[in-house]
Amino acid sequence: MAKGSRQAAWEFFGAELKRLREGAGYTQVELGARVFVSGGYIGQFEQAIRKPQLDVAQRIDEVLQTDGFFERTWHKLIDDKRYADYFAEVVELERHATKIAEFAPALVPGLLQTATYARSVMLAGNPFLTEEYIHEKVTARRERAHILDDATRPVYWAILHEHVLRVPVGGPAAMAEQLDHITELARRRRVLVQVLPYAAGAYPLMGRMLQLMEFDDAPPTAYTEAVYSGNLLDDPALVKRVQEAYDLLRAAAMSPAVSLVVIESAAEDHRRCASST
Repeated sequence: MAKGSRQAAWEFFGAELKRLREGAGYTQVELGARVFVSGGYIGQFEQAIRKPQLDVAQRIDEVLQTDGFFERTWHKLIDDKRYADYFAEVVELERHATKIAEFAPALVPGLLQTATYARSVMLAGNPFLTEEYIHEKVTARRERAHILDDATRPVYWAILHEHVLRVPVGGPAAMAEQLDHITELARRRRVLVQVLPYAAGAYPLMGRMLQLMEFDDAPPTAYTEAVYSGNLLDDPALVKRVQEAYDLLRAAAMSPAVSLVVIESAAEDHRRCASST
């Protein structure tokens, strides 16, 4: 679905929500209280500024007795089979974000991955995947990265733990290529990257990847991931705590200039290792 048609479909979703809410005699605040979000969120859903999470769409169906209409519409608009069910909504939000900030404790973030790196990560998790499946997933991941080249691209800030630079995912040659790609994006001022060194010791959200997204006309959102599952957080109090944790990570990380030197040095180390084997 093209971006324009997708937005038009969300506007229809919002118009139907408003029509059915008013038909049931609820204010935005009253409906919000019944589906456990604020009245302001209901207003943003109706204006197609913000997209509801699946469980919210399901609760709206229950309260308004719409026989699953909003859940079915949600699946049609957000459910992209190229992505895991728990991640499809994140991809949708990335397209509308004005700022994306990520922390990666173990792997290069998907928006920064090369095709070779992405393929290696997928095969490590399941060595029996077909080439067709891998190609589809890698293509989808690379398509996500196109937002970094758009004229309206978001401000993108990534903090990588030093561990991410040292593990030769796909082999040393592939890892050197991956780090060169990050360096090239930073040199073109498409991204800002910092490295959290081993010497920093303990850090907030130990071992947890984190993505923060900000929007022009909607509150910020945080996303964290566990084993084959993800959590999209939009409760203001929780997002504020996550933002504070990210600020602490940023303070403990090396400066962008020093980080770039460290990334380039790690790439050279992998290159030397590749040439010696």
